[in-house]
Amino acid sequence: MIVVKSPDEIGVMRDGGAILSEMLHNVKGEVRAGVTTKALDEWVAEEMKRRGVVASFKGYHGYPASVCISINDEVVHGIPGSRVVRDGDVVSIDLGVFHKGFHTDAALTVGVGAVGERAARLIDVTREALREGVKCARVGNHVGDISAAVQRRVEDAGLAVIREYTGHGVGRELHEEPQIPNFVCGGRGPLLRAGMTLAIEPMVTAGGWRTRVAGNRWTVLTLDGSLSAHFEHSVAVTDGEPIVFA
Repeated sequence: MIVVKSPDEIGVMRDGGAILSEMLHNVKGEVRAGVTTKALDEWVAEEMKRRGVVASFKGYHGYPASVCISINDEVVHGIPGSRVVRDGDVVSIDLGVFHKGFHTDAALTVGVGAVGERAARLIDVTREALREGVKCARVGNHVGDISAAVQRRVEDAGLAVIREYTGHGVGRELHEEPQIPNFVCGGRGPLLRAGMTLAIEPMVTAGGWRTRVAGNRWTVLTLDGSLSAHFEHSVAVTDGEPIVFA
């Protein structure tokens, strides 16, 4: 069932999203060669505590950390640990905040130091695909319009969208209906109505779209070892322009 939020609930999500957006921007500034992914997770945990919010991911189906950090061929759900970030790495940071009963969810990808031209283009195109998808989150459109916009931007650039993982509704639960694929997968999908809140998240690869799951049962990697990037906004559908929470 798709849950439509009231204006007051959207206001709460907007406040939570503002916290999340600032945190995501700040942790991006902590990503540099030589830092461990565990240190980044610890930074996020301390920042959550200071701001009085809760990490949406920690404990979710047993996930052990406050943030997902995925590097190079890791698509999503990378678990922080002893891995050291290196110059040239492509680092995706996925962060969720639980604030006053509601989740918001956002992600970005950053190139560390001197990244290659193909990596830089992958990051730029994925960011642009998210922008195109968000533009379609309007009353009267369908979920499939978001999917088509993302797929079009990515494939026009000669890249591929991950098909085994999707965006989703977000709100009182971290993952709600509807699913939001990054590709057109038959039909136009549910009609978008004012008050729907969505996590739109293109996951894009420089190679093939197929994936595998690491031995830790969480981290998703590209099957062919190609680089991947991930951007995400939580948004509300309104009668006008979509509201971007984070």
